[in-house]
Amino acid sequence: MSSPTDSGTRAGTLDDLRRVIRRIEHARPLRVAPELPETVLGGQLVETDAGPLLTVRREFPLDHRHGDVSLDRAFAISTEALGALARDEAAPDVRGLLFLDTETTGLSGGTGTYAFLVGAGFLEGDRFVIVQHFMRDLDEEPALLAALAPLLARASAIVTFNGSSFDVPLLETRFVLGRRRWPATLRHLDLVHPSRRVWATRFADCRLSTLEQEVLGHRRDHDVPGSMIPSLYFDFLRRRRAGPLAGVFRHNCDDLLSLTALLGWLAHALSHGERGIDDAFDLVGVARLWERSDPERAVVCYRAALAVGLPAPAAHAVRLRLASWEKRWFHWDAARTLWEEAASAASFDPRPWEELAKYHEHRARNAATARALVVRALDLARAAGSTGPVLEAFSYRLTRLDRRLTNVGGSERPSSPTPPTANPAS
Repeated sequence: MSSPTDSGTRAGTLDDLRRVIRRIEHARPLRVAPELPETVLGGQLVETDAGPLLTVRREFPLDHRHGDVSLDRAFAISTEALGALARDEAAPDVRGLLFLDTETTGLSGGTGTYAFLVGAGFLEGDRFVIVQHFMRDLDEEPALLAALAPLLARASAIVTFNGSSFDVPLLETRFVLGRRRWPATLRHLDLVHPSRRVWATRFADCRLSTLEQEVLGHRRDHDVPGSMIPSLYFDFLRRRRAGPLAGVFRHNCDDLLSLTALLGWLAHALSHGERGIDDAFDLVGVARLWERSDPERAVVCYRAALAVGLPAPAAHAVRLRLASWEKRWFHWDAARTLWEEAASAASFDPRPWEELAKYHEHRARNAATARALVVRALDLARAAGSTGPVLEAFSYRLTRLDRRLTNVGGSERPSSPTPPTANPAS
């Protein structure tokens, strides 16, 4: 039987413990469990044959405008225009295109790099659908690959931006490491290559973000820089806070919309050409795209660009390009006119002078006129401070023409009108 003293001691000890517990509770409030990623990011868990996976689905009407371009233009592309972009005679079915963009744990690639978020855009009925597959942890990669497999299997081709050097090789690597077969015959349209042909000489770079602003007219608000995305994902793996990842999902979605709108811009430009483009530089870029598959359309666009108006250096380059096609088609009068216009430019360029000399010597059979052109070209070349090879080439041609004229004893036809002039001070 305990004494009153013992009872009082125990009561005091319990009071002391209660005070300590209250101090701890006030000093370190209880942690609230973080919200589930599917709740924060607006997705749902989808069962695959390799386990659950978080998937976010967004739908857009085809008349949705991303910047100045509506999405339906991408799916109205003609077979010829798609072939010009794909550099392939048999263009893929446009309704089966699969637009892909990845967010990864690093930018260097290799077997240690994971694609933790893969966005895919495709046509479904009269809607453009974007699904984003997200790995809540690295061990969910098999589920992500399982979700991608059926999308790839039914695609007529995949469309990326710079995907041939990063996204596609990375996904192929992850498929191989995951013991899944990558569809080797799946065709690939990488829009970075036609974009460079159209805009490389116009903009400082041809990144998607640059084309998004300069061509599509789209401005992103509070975008997450691509360089920050890997660190945001690693922070999520440590802290399980999905809130900061919402910006990564928006970034990925914007990339897919820009990719689709860019295809739409190119589709419209290729299909309408000189009738649908009023910018001379855009016409030149579209002409470059057509050169490989339809040179006649390219020439029409080049001539339209000259008609709209180009700065002197750009117009000079276009005239020379046009002249090369006219020469290839044996349209000698058209080629000669273009060379004469190019030779009269303020800055000396030896190429039109050389072509004119060859034309008069070999086509017009007028060595005297050819000689007059070469003499004039030599004077302009020396005034412009041209290098040795240019002077040597014209000097060699002049010597040969002099020898020819001496041998024929004046039997050549009279000289044609005065050769084109250029600014001697240039």
